[in-house]
Amino acid sequence: MGFVGNLLTLPALGAPKLTHWLARKIFEEAERHLFDEEAVRGELLELQERYDSGEVAEAAYDRQESALLERLNTIREAKAQRGRPA
Repeated sequence: MGFVGNLLTLPALGAPKLTHWLARKIFEEAERHLFDEEAVRGELLELQERYDSGEVAEAAYDRQESALLERLNTIREAKAQRGRPA
């Protein structure tokens, strides 16, 4: 649909198109955050620093590290299935 068609249908279709665009942008941002390997690596580094400084006990460190490594592997597998580079 061209400019004139969009202009003519704006009163009727403007709100649904805006809603669709906004939902798509929110989904893209959530997906970007979900598949952010750098954020998970940052969390791993922060966890290591907290463990080294004595803020986190060894058992808690092991649990959190396992969870973060599992999350990182899940991200990589999901990206591989979607054809994205890891």
